[in-house]
Amino acid sequence: MNTPPPPDASPRTVRGTAAAIVAVLCLLLTGCSGSDGDDSGGKGGARMKVALVTHGAPGDVYWDLVQKGAQAAAAKDGIDLTYASDSDPAGQAKLVREAIRDKTDGIAVTLAKPEAMKGPIAEAKAAGIPVVSLNSGIDAWKATGALAYFGQDDGLAGRAVGERLNGLKAKHTLCVIHERGNVGLEARCAGLKKTFTGRTQMLYADGTDMDAVTDSIAASLRQDPSIDQVVTLGAQYALAAVKAVKQTRGTVHVATFDLNKDLVAAIRQGKVQFAVDQQPYLQGYLAVDALWLHRTNGNVSGGGVAPVLTGPAFVTGKNVAAVAKYDANGTR
Repeated sequence: MNTPPPPDASPRTVRGTAAAIVAVLCLLLTGCSGSDGDDSGGKGGARMKVALVTHGAPGDVYWDLVQKGAQAAAAKDGIDLTYASDSDPAGQAKLVREAIRDKTDGIAVTLAKPEAMKGPIAEAKAAGIPVVSLNSGIDAWKATGALAYFGQDDGLAGRAVGERLNGLKAKHTLCVIHERGNVGLEARCAGLKKTFTGRTQMLYADGTDMDAVTDSIAASLRQDPSIDQVVTLGAQYALAAVKAVKQTRGTVHVATFDLNKDLVAAIRQGKVQFAVDQQPYLQGYLAVDALWLHRTNGNVSGGGVAPVLTGPAFVTGKNVAAVAKYDANGTR
């Protein structure tokens, strides 16, 4: 029931009181921020739309972590996020063009095959859609026209692995590349070769067939008994290497790039020496959040001239327990 104002109340006082009540209710009930519309940075007050397009293969848990990070940032920023992937560069380029046609507000893309992405990124820029890159292509992101890069320097990470293997007294390393032509993977093995004082041998394997990866590594170990170290470039391939070592010579050591739940367990059990963690959850989170910050505040991460590094960080038997609790949450 409405209570009429006292007889001596002026219309101005009534209007002021009503406005104050509305303001309080707005703050308490709807969380108003002082703006007339959604502050998520989308066009016309609508929620911002971001497309994350990667070269990830179906079923690869690494990309699940990238997605989780991206989804966390999207939830924080009030973003409508879509994820799509295609390991074929032409297919990935098509997905970027579809995001452009959908009038998305920002695109985050991996640059495993940078030449294939130059055209789509140029088209996005022409349409007024900002693009950031993540995970791969640290030497190519500026040339493609991306605003920023989030990931590790794969060459630097490879060099760090080579130095660590020197400290472990390895003599002959087999570096397993599971996707031919992927610039990030090639850079890892090339970096290892630069600093490793022993012999480095490259092995190209079909990363879409885990049994074939195991067989290829096992065949190399049988053919050359001087190989005492295997380095893989993804967690699942390290587990395939462990299986190959068990089938051939148990004295060969295994190290890898990247983590997953089973790999964490393998480090704890001593089956894998160490892993290089490039923090995929962080890559996805930073890429999406950077697009929101650019839209709402004009920020450009790294100033548009320097990459934002998420690795390398080494996970060994000494610190794996600390990482394992985050792995259990599905974020490492």
